[in-house]
Amino acid sequence: MSDAIAASAARAGYRWVVLALAWAAFAITFIDRLAWGNLQLGVGRSLGLAIGQLGLFVSAFYAGYVVSNLAAGFLADRFGPRRMLAASALLLGAATVAFAQTRGLASGTAWQALMGLAAGADYAGCVALLAAWFPPRTRGLAIGLWYTGSSLAVVLTNVLVPPLAGMAGWQGAYRVLGLLTIAIGVACWAALRDRPQDAPARRRPPPAAALLRQPNMILVGLAGFGALWGTWGFAFWSNALMVRGHGIAPGAAAGIVALFGLGAIIAKPVIGFISDRLGGARRGPALVCLLAFALMLLLFGRLESAAAFRLAAPFLGITAFGYSPLMTALVAELAGTARAGTASGATNAFWQIGNMAVPAVVGLVFARTLSFGWAFATLAAGPLFAVLCLLAVRPGAGAPSCDAARARPAGGPGARGGRSSGPS
Repeated sequence: MSDAIAASAARAGYRWVVLALAWAAFAITFIDRLAWGNLQLGVGRSLGLAIGQLGLFVSAFYAGYVVSNLAAGFLADRFGPRRMLAASALLLGAATVAFAQTRGLASGTAWQALMGLAAGADYAGCVALLAAWFPPRTRGLAIGLWYTGSSLAVVLTNVLVPPLAGMAGWQGAYRVLGLLTIAIGVACWAALRDRPQDAPARRRPPPAAALLRQPNMILVGLAGFGALWGTWGFAFWSNALMVRGHGIAPGAAAGIVALFGLGAIIAKPVIGFISDRLGGARRGPALVCLLAFALMLLLFGRLESAAAFRLAAPFLGITAFGYSPLMTALVAELAGTARAGTASGATNAFWQIGNMAVPAVVGLVFARTLSFGWAFATLAAGPLFAVLCLLAVRPGAGAPSCDAARARPAGGPGARGGRSSGPS
């Protein structure tokens, strides 16, 4: 008995090593991506490229990112999330170092596309690892903490990259980031394990195509599209809309958006923890967050002063990101750990389409109406659509996940006459 207790304690401690490495891999992926915002003007001057041409680099990155999400989830389930996560970081690091050698538009676009292919592979690997190592009672908190990597990456990028570029130029900055990414990849390869050694043997998972055709998975995919429409639409447009729509000074607008980001950092782990304390409920809290997000966007669109924007921004940030760990956990739990990577990668790829579409749509609405309120109503349509989709999700319906089938004892909850044990 003492050996079993010791093994359980060691496993519980190691979970946090898994979380720390997944967080580091996720954060460095975002830093490598976001560094472009600080370095693009230097790249343009060095290569003699116009601003419009630099936009092709961003498009190439996101094209690779979406494509790799579709494939990486399946590969993570097939070959193990440890291999997928390490390969993602190692390839991203190598491509980032190589981008520093760019001599023109064609080579730069190619390297950015390869960076996107590598960066998109880490999401599914991270989710598959966390689903394997954290049971449902602590999974919401773990995924919430992991998600802070993207938010803190925004801060770290803007604090570290400009002085790094000032010392070493844009090429040196990319080389340093690439080498750091490679080091994290090596650590993931050396220290991670796919799942606990005493975990039950995996049953044969449902075919990936059948899993992704399930109504619940389709509805969650549509809900994520709408949710990210609102979240990243605000991130893309909020500064410009406040400056153009209400004459807010650019510095003041940036400070308001920073408060929005602070709310996001706090919300992700806190709401994940609350979800765990509610018995692993995901759908219900996500619905509350998304409805509150839509209402906050509509309210924000009616504000006029910098003081009012400053007061509302943290609360908007809480609602704009609070759903993210809940929906990620919901996808993993609907699929089961054997297919968590496939489901997470495929749904995330679809979610990213919201990121790609919303800037153009909101820009068109504002150009036609010159209305701050109509622009924010357009943003609010995304989370409202997500609410409608999640209301139609029935977690206990359809084919059970491998985890649910394995966890359900004969005659216990979930058997004929009992209640579903699926997440809510």
